[in-house]
Amino acid sequence: MQHRTKHEPSSALLEVHLDPGEALTAEAGAMVARSPSLRTEVRLNAGRGAGLFGRLKALFIALLRKFAGGETFFVNRIEAPEGGWVWLAPPLSGRVKHVALRGETMLFSTGSYLASAGDIDVKVRWGGLRGVLAREGIFFIEASGVGDLWITSYGAIEELPCDGSLVVDGGHLVGFDASLALKIRSPGGGLMGLVLSGEGVVCELTGRGRVLIQSRSAGALVGWLAPLLPP
Repeated sequence: MQHRTKHEPSSALLEVHLDPGEALTAEAGAMVARSPSLRTEVRLNAGRGAGLFGRLKALFIALLRKFAGGETFFVNRIEAPEGGWVWLAPPLSGRVKHVALRGETMLFSTGSYLASAGDIDVKVRWGGLRGVLAREGIFFIEASGVGDLWITSYGAIEELPCDGSLVVDGGHLVGFDASLALKIRSPGGGLMGLVLSGEGVVCELTGRGRVLIQSRSAGALVGWLAPLLPP
């Protein structure tokens, strides 16, 4: 699918051109403008082939996320009967990165998913306490299959190879290959390091695969702004 990213690095805008019969799935609220010939349908992000239980689970998660803030897990299915174009943009300043999936599975922090096309299944995976401690939230976004995937970040995106072990601050973790194991650990220095280092806990990824990190942390931005806000 033809695409290009404009106005990088800080104000990325994704432009996608769809040939007749092509379709694109995008995060709800990401569309900036589109051709009038395109058709848009709102869908619950339950994953392909999800049965009744899977859809009910996705609906429960969507409602939970709506009240907790962040993504609602509803997506827009954009179809092009006659061809056309669409512009998409993330909510924060930063990059839009194209990831080509060739049958592998990747996990992303909520807020990182922007759009996908092709034979890609995007669904919610339970992160539990591990995700909360890693500051990734209690859910991850799982993407698998063959096709094009576009993700976003706060700041720039760097790809790091993991061959054995890699330690990443949870607030900077964007995504990683599902073949990697994720566990939470102290940054070091005992109790003093845990309390005073400013890192809290960190993520340790083990195995072989790729890791995507962002150069800025939304949590750090909130922490910087909070003392400046009126009571």
